[in-house]
Amino acid sequence: MKTLSLSLLSGHVEESPPGIYDLLNSSLGGREGGRGTQRGQRCQLQYHLLITSVTTADPFILTTASFVKVVSINIFFFPSSDRYGILVDPIQVVSLFLKDPYSWPASCLIIGIFFSVALQGTISETTGTFLYLVNLTTLLFFPSATVLMLTSITPVGGAFALCVYTILFMKLYSYKDVNMWCREIRHTKALAQSNGSAVHTHVSYPGNLTHRDIYYFVFAPTLCYELNFPRSPRIRKSFLLRRLFEMLFFIQLLIGLVQQWMVPTIQNSMKPFQDMDFSRMIERMLKLAVPNHLIWLIFFYWFFHSSMNFVAELMRFGDREFYQDWWNSETVTYFWSNWNIPVHKWCLRHFYKPLMRRGVNKWIAQTAIFLVSAFFHEYLVSVPLKMFRLWAFMGMMSQIPLAWFVGRFLRGNYGNAAVWISLIIGQPIAVLMYVHDFYVLHYVSQS
Repeated sequence: MKTLSLSLLSGHVEESPPGIYDLLNSSLGGREGGRGTQRGQRCQLQYHLLITSVTTADPFILTTASFVKVVSINIFFFPSSDRYGILVDPIQVVSLFLKDPYSWPASCLIIGIFFSVALQGTISETTGTFLYLVNLTTLLFFPSATVLMLTSITPVGGAFALCVYTILFMKLYSYKDVNMWCREIRHTKALAQSNGSAVHTHVSYPGNLTHRDIYYFVFAPTLCYELNFPRSPRIRKSFLLRRLFEMLFFIQLLIGLVQQWMVPTIQNSMKPFQDMDFSRMIERMLKLAVPNHLIWLIFFYWFFHSSMNFVAELMRFGDREFYQDWWNSETVTYFWSNWNIPVHKWCLRHFYKPLMRRGVNKWIAQTAIFLVSAFFHEYLVSVPLKMFRLWAFMGMMSQIPLAWFVGRFLRGNYGNAAVWISLIIGQPIAVLMYVHDFYVLHYVSQS
């Protein structure tokens, strides 16, 4: 399977200013890698990655994938409508976010998020560090405590609120780190020498410490802060409308597939799980794997391609590297490094490299990243469901031995097949485990 190529939209993105790693590298005398090394350390790049861009992939692969999707929908979706009737109800989706139409606790929780970034002033380094620790801790524990205590918050509404707070947590952590690095550069008095004439044409520290700057970063489709983001010269209205149409179309398609296809399959899976009928459990899991994986793929396109490109275009944000060719992954580590580029960049810049600079072993640093990722996966699932089963945590941690096995014993197409099988089979298992435990906890125990 050939790798999809990157589309460099020359002329659409302005020349980007030096990244913070460029400045750090220059100020500390690290020029031995040349310009190429410095560019490799930059976090925000100036190219535009699109699934619909120029591709070297075999057209047979794309045609076959489309054919399989159409056949799958015909085999499973339409028989479901014959058996259960039409279950699609867009109004029902509102109840997933609101129990009481006059009480919007999840929305109020999200609105309150802006108070955590609205403070500005001059304080000492020690006081600033203390306040940042308090603020970051509050961003994790306050919303989770609110979701756990308020019965009026639904699981979907709680999960959405916690996702927003987790994103802001990562953004403010990056904001704190970058400004700390800028102060270190300032203390070495090397900023003017390393930045040259760019000091006069681009924002430099502490000129970036404004409400306008931080709120742009909060809404920008990135988790890694820069003093000067690459910007596009204009908003392309036709591009914006295409992404908006995709967002509206695919969200309706997702709702329809979940209600008509996935929910009945999950409901029919509860009896075999209660009876511990292993043969029927495996059959139900495999039956769930098809709609679950199709929904996951559509969600990926809706979020990482349509939605994030829509926001980036609206904000004239030049860095559109939201994903790479994860579908060509021949190892598990390649998949996790390329399917969610914003999170990967954040982990690499603010977690992995700092650990490596402290002399931590490479394998231990990678394991630590999986531990943090496993914690947040469990945090975003268990807290909204108000039950702690650690299925998501164990699922993430199982990627470590799987990555070792695939990297050591499988190569090429065999490795790619192993990655796809882990995606297709692993997710339905976790879904069924959580749904079963939630069903037993809230329905069987109360009957």
